Amino acid sequence: MTKPSRISGPAEPLRTPPAIIAAIILVSAAASALICWLVYFHAPTDVSGTQLHFLPAVNAVLNAFAAVALLFGLYYITHDAIRQHRASMFTAFFFSSIFLVSYLTNFTLHGETKFDRFNPWWPVYWPILASHIVLSIFALPMILITFFFALTGRFPAHRKLAKWTFPVWLYVSVTGVIVYLMQAACR
Repeated sequence: MTKPSRISGPAEPLRTPPAIIAAIILVSAAASALICWLVYFHAPTDVSGTQLHFLPAVNAVLNAFAAVALLFGLYYITHDAIRQHRASMFTAFFFSSIFLVSYLTNFTLHGETKFDRFNPWWPVYWPILASHIVLSIFALPMILITFFFALTGRFPAHRKLAKWTFPVWLYVSVTGVIVYLMQAACR
């Protein structure tokens, strides 16, 4: 039997309790259900859009900051700068978390942003928005599980899932900015 290393962790892979993964997926599903309810069933509390009308722009900036932090995280991990990678990923997580709170606040106040279907940009806008929405539903549990693996020292599982999580998270962050810019340009 091999001894655990201080750097690489235990010699044997850690088993991930299925209950933890199930809890992360359940919390993610609840968050997605809340967003769905806000978008499709909740009546906005500030229909005139006078309260916190700047939130969509803040959301775009937070998404942009998350994307930049993700790119730094990728750079650092490919250069074996683990501490800097970890800091970058926590920074991306921070910006994405603040984004989620701001996004929920914006939807609670103002409801869905309408985009004219007769606008010439509609054929470009709609697929970007649809892919953004679908992938954001998958991004949240992927991000949380990837963080769980890293924080609990399950690095082989972390690396395996991060290869899928990173591009999805980056795509959702970048397309969030693109959707905002298209909405702002077409008002």
